[in-house]
Amino acid sequence: QVQLVESGGGLVQPGGSLRLSCAASGSFVSIYAMGWYRQAPGKQRELVARITSGGGTDYAESVKGRFTISRDNAKNTVYLQMISLKFEDTAVYYCNAEPRRDPREYWGQGTQVTVSS
Repeated sequence: QVQLVESGGGLVQPGGSLRLSCAASGSFVSIYAMGWYRQAPGKQRELVARITSGGGTDYAESVKGRFTISRDNAKNTVYLQMISLKFEDTAVYYCNAEPRRDPREYWGQGTQVTVSS
């Protein structure tokens, strides 16, 4: 079992920045990959960024150059630094974890990011 606790969401103006954090705890060997997904009203949940334990990363095209995912393996924590935020980045952001030796994926409760003037 993995519990994920997210923090760092909020209201920001266009062009602003936010940093999301997600800490994993619970009973697991280690976590292979952690990532951030988002879901805007009326839309499907989509991948924002993902990082493996070795540091390999994937980003949605819409956030490349603006968002940076990083990870502290010792703390089982993943971060998402977001800059140059746009109205269309408004969504609930969910943390995701893929533990080793566990076929399940785990999700956080979500944190709201609102970009508004």
